[in-house]
Amino acid sequence: MLSIKNLHKKFGKLKVLDGVSFDIPTSGTIAVLGPNGSGKTTIMKCILGMVIPNSGDITLNDMPVLKQWDYRREIGYLPQIAQFPDNLTVQELINMIKDLRSAPANESELIDRFELHPFLSQKLSNLSGGTKQKVNIVLTFMFDCPLYILDEPTAGLDPISMIRLKELIDRKKNEEKTIIVTTHIMSLVEELADEIFFLLDGKIYFRGTVDQLKKETIQEDLEHAIANILTND
Repeated sequence: MLSIKNLHKKFGKLKVLDGVSFDIPTSGTIAVLGPNGSGKTTIMKCILGMVIPNSGDITLNDMPVLKQWDYRREIGYLPQIAQFPDNLTVQELINMIKDLRSAPANESELIDRFELHPFLSQKLSNLSGGTKQKVNIVLTFMFDCPLYILDEPTAGLDPISMIRLKELIDRKKNEEKTIIVTTHIMSLVEELADEIFFLLDGKIYFRGTVDQLKKETIQEDLEHAIANILTND
């Protein structure tokens, strides 16, 4: 489905991506991990066309994504920090996104799942960070997409909402969707990820399953396996 070849990106003198290449299959959950500044969010934004790489190729379903935009209708994107218009209510924002996307939406089931009914008439400026994240999740998953990109999706969520998000991601995987997720919550990765990519210094340092990484680092859990990479690099 998604192919990235020799991706390079600099911001001024800072080299963020240094020849990243990988292919992602047509279904499953891929966790993109790495320390802060390793290039995780930059890769996501390059896929979405929000950041233009200095060189390299990105194709989605064998079609190049750079300098064309229609492909983004096939992607559900959950940003790390959502910037919402403060003067809109939750319902007005949902309606606006539905009008912009012009595609069938299933927001009602998601509103029920994340218990957002009491907040639909409230302005976004009055919501807590956790409630805004729930709105963010609804906007991401209310359209049926083959690919979902989730950048730190659990930020601000309470434990019950986190469980419901995990169930939602698992359901999408069972529907043969592709989910790419960046997160610092290792329990989420251990529960859901079919494969992990670990980025370090702008390159893919490791690609494989959680069990493979634990075996390679001789660690019993993912958190210590990641720490092993960082302390021995």
